[in-house]
Amino acid sequence: MPRNVKITLAIFLVAVLGSAIYFRGLHRQILRLAHVERSEDRARREVIHPVLASPGDKGDNQLKTTVYWASREDPRKLAAVVVYLPEITDGTERARLALETLIASPPDPSQRTLPADTVLLALYLLRDGTAVADFSDALSNETPAGISSEQLAIDSIARTLHASLPAAQRLRILIQGQEVETLAGHVDLTGAFNLVEEAPPAPEPVLAPVKPARKTKAARALTPPAAPGKLKP
Repeated sequence: MPRNVKITLAIFLVAVLGSAIYFRGLHRQILRLAHVERSEDRARREVIHPVLASPGDKGDNQLKTTVYWASREDPRKLAAVVVYLPEITDGTERARLALETLIASPPDPSQRTLPADTVLLALYLLRDGTAVADFSDALSNETPAGISSEQLAIDSIARTLHASLPAAQRLRILIQGQEVETLAGHVDLTGAFNLVEEAPPAPEPVLAPVKPARKTKAARALTPPAAPGKLKP
């Protein structure tokens, strides 16, 4: 093999080896940063989230709201749990805190409806009453696939949101800022979920045909022509 070919081959092998080492280190760095970010977010949620309280434990500057976790008796259904959050005048921020409580503070691990690694990236309310909740991809990647588990997750988000933000009429869910087709393969996320049950439209009134009644002598006697009355002195 010519000398110049050997040199070229050696340089190529060194470059490949160096690239492999570099990308492996870069991958580890990305994983480390993701872990740190996740840990910081979880620590932040643990600091700002109140512990669950009974109605008699309400403190100063706290606001009562309802969070919906899975029921202890039947994990396929939701149970309403009263919690107290810091009193926040802005409804969207209050709803954000309620959803973060839903993620971070289930009364029992068996009552969790959303993956623990889920992060609420953004929440905002549009003028038409549509609330848009943007979650990290952990919501779709770690939610157990299946109609019941996915629907339970969506329902817990929707009910908790509406309890703390009644102005929201509909809910749209994004993943990492993007619209996705399904949550984990089954429940459709391309549309909006109604938060308020719409009553069916009232049927149009139907007028039954009425036949004019025939006057009889008795009827005419009962309805005499009006006569001017006289005032008694």
